Amino acid sequence: MIPITAVKLDPATEDLVLDVVRSGMLAQGEYVAQLEEAFAAVHGVSHAIAVNNGTTALVVALEALGLGPGDEVITTPFTFVATLNAILEAGATARFVDIGSDFNIDPALLADAITPATKAIMPVHLYGYMADMDPIVEVAQANDLAIVEDAAQAVAADYKGARAGSIGVGCFSLYATKNVSTGEGGMVTTNDDDLADRIRLLRNQGMRARYQYEVAGHNYRLTNLAAAIGIPQMATINTVNEARQKNAAALRAGLAGITGLELPVEPEAGRTHVYHQFTIRITEDSPISRDEFVETLPTRGVGCGIYYPKVVFDYDCYREHPGVVISDVPNAFKAASEVVSIPVHPHLSESDLDEIVSTIASVMSS
Repeated sequence: MIPITAVKLDPATEDLVLDVVRSGMLAQGEYVAQLEEAFAAVHGVSHAIAVNNGTTALVVALEALGLGPGDEVITTPFTFVATLNAILEAGATARFVDIGSDFNIDPALLADAITPATKAIMPVHLYGYMADMDPIVEVAQANDLAIVEDAAQAVAADYKGARAGSIGVGCFSLYATKNVSTGEGGMVTTNDDDLADRIRLLRNQGMRARYQYEVAGHNYRLTNLAAAIGIPQMATINTVNEARQKNAAALRAGLAGITGLELPVEPEAGRTHVYHQFTIRITEDSPISRDEFVETLPTRGVGCGIYYPKVVFDYDCYREHPGVVISDVPNAFKAASEVVSIPVHPHLSESDLDEIVSTIASVMSS
């Protein structure tokens, strides 16, 4: 089986983890600070604050910006549930804008979604491709709105010379399958000194020094042990992303022209795709359905996954939730019925890529 993802750690990581174990300093410490410094450097920001997961990163960013009950956050309906859960956990209300052909929020629809209660826009850089940020920034500035980038899948992605997480307040996931992983972990990035200070307070029970409490806070700390896993990956993230891009190019070339299969959009000039996922669409003119495709592919030795099978609010627990404002999002519903992600991870060999292409071509001709 060629897996949809593969996690492989090198000897340098093993050495750092062993060093942490031997030191006895397993909680937040020196290695967390090193990871933060490296992450900030890669993303061109003044501050990177490590937290215990990507959802926490979103929650603490919203809280640090002062959002809460009565405030609305505009976001995309085509995303992992953490995006919505974070808004609700912060006490705010989620309002949704449909997506474009790049699977990201459509900036042209933002202005009509703004209400007097709107306080922030939360674009999601889905699959590793940054949302079209220039028009998003224009709308945000015109309406005095904060921008919180859900960059969970977009470590070291670029938009016109700016890295993900450097335009608004950036929120990243370092989950086990991400392009940079600490197993569980997250990061918040910002160039705002005061905001960074508040986030650091909030993640550590509101303490500036031991038993010196300044705000009601949380335990959102990342451990030294987790940080040790991530540090070596910061030195290789550009190489890893380049390998994903090379694999994506091979998949594009091999899968082009197959009836009923739509490839992800080509990155526009100035925007890089870091391919956390390579997501195709099984369209209406396909000889087999999307569900048949997903059932068949693994039986032929190629892993795949659906990210995501439903629009984020299309579940019983959210349809009647007072913090969820459901809107008409036909593009998102259509995408949810068509998308399939196939292997693009950096550990694929040329023979793996050939096998993926030939297997999909065979399945699509059945």
